Amino acid sequence: MNVSLRPLEDRDLDTIYQQVTDPESVRMAAFTAEDQTDRRAFLNRMSRLRADTSVSHRVIDVDGAITGTIASFRIDNQLEVTYWVDRSQWGKGIASAALQILLAETAERPLYARTASDNVGSLRVLEKAGFRRVGVNRDFAPGRGEEIEETILRLD
Repeated sequence: MNVSLRPLEDRDLDTIYQQVTDPESVRMAAFTAEDQTDRRAFLNRMSRLRADTSVSHRVIDVDGAITGTIASFRIDNQLEVTYWVDRSQWGKGIASAALQILLAETAERPLYARTASDNVGSLRVLEKAGFRRVGVNRDFAPGRGEEIEETILRLD
């Protein structure tokens, strides 16, 4: 399995939209767009992200197939990472491999990440990469329609 990252292109949008509208993936991610299935909002969001030079938003490619996305962006002047892997590919080490590539290309530390506290798979990926839990927060999770706990992690 060859995992690589590449810039997001227009031709990727249909596949990525299908991945980010999978109901189980949305539930697991929890902290998603308000209406993750709104295609116009998705396209607008992708356009904004691609135009923002402070955001690195890339496609996770596995053996020539679009398997998800990974990004780094700033919130309150802190660099944060996020990723999304197609549910059919969960548990294969793809998120871990993609995160390792991104971390190798990103010298800035500390680096932050957040995940729903019950998203054991994502917590495992982040902790395996060296992130440590530094806090928790309760916030409304549109992907679940309720307030839930999220874990905040930091890589020094």
